[in-house]
Amino acid sequence: MDIRRANERGHADHGWLNSFHSFSFADYYDPAHMGFGSLRVINEDRVQPGKGFGTHGHRDMEIVSYVLEGALAHKDSMGNGSVIRPGDVQRMTAGTGVQHSEFNASDKEPVHFLQIWIEPSARGVKPGYEEKHFDAASKRGALRLIASNDGREGSVLIHQDASLYATILDGADTVEHKVAAGRRAYVHVIRGDVTVNGQPLSAGDAAKLGGNDTTVRLDNARQAEVLVFDLA
Repeated sequence: MDIRRANERGHADHGWLNSFHSFSFADYYDPAHMGFGSLRVINEDRVQPGKGFGTHGHRDMEIVSYVLEGALAHKDSMGNGSVIRPGDVQRMTAGTGVQHSEFNASDKEPVHFLQIWIEPSARGVKPGYEEKHFDAASKRGALRLIASNDGREGSVLIHQDASLYATILDGADTVEHKVAAGRRAYVHVIRGDVTVNGQPLSAGDAAKLGGNDTTVRLDNARQAEVLVFDLA
C-alpha cells in the first residue's frame, strides 16, 4: 500500500477557486503522479459565491462530480441544465466532444466538490449526461456503489471497467472491499479520519493498493466520508 498525504497534492489558489490536485493537472505537473490506472483526475475544488468555470470543452473523458457542500450549477451543449447538491452524483461522458460550464449556484455561500476524471475504455463514444442522488443513509456504514460500467445497483454509468463506492463511517463502523486478482484500488478520504488496512488517514489523504486478492478494510473512523475506486 502506497500512501499519499493531503499536503503532498498539487495546489492552486486563484482567489475565486481554491483547488487541490491528486494527480497532475493544469499548471501542476508531477511525473510520479499522472494518474492511477484509468483514474486520471481528482480535484478538490472550492468555488466562491457567484463564480465558476465558463464554457469550455472536453472530449474522450468520463467526468464525475460529487458535491460536498453548497450547490453547483451545470449547463452543457447537450441541452442539460441542473443544480446538484450534497448527495448528488453527476456523470458527463465527453466522448466526441462536449461544451459545458460549471458555476457556484449561490451568490452567498461557497461550493465544495470533487471533480473526478476517468479515462474511457473507448474513444469517440456518443456524449451523455446523468445525475442521481445517493442519500447519507445509503452510505452510512456501507460501501454504496455510485458509478460503474453497467449502471448496476442504481449507480451512474461510466464507459470504463471501474467501480466507484462511497461510504460514511464513524466509531465502530467497519467496511471491507475485496479487490479481485489483477485489479487495484484507490482510496480517497474526503473528510474525517479513518484507518485503511491499519494505516491512519485523514481528509485529503489517499492510498493505492494492489496485488493478488487485496482486501481494503476501513475502520476506526471519526466522522469520515471516503471514496473507494476498484480499477482494472
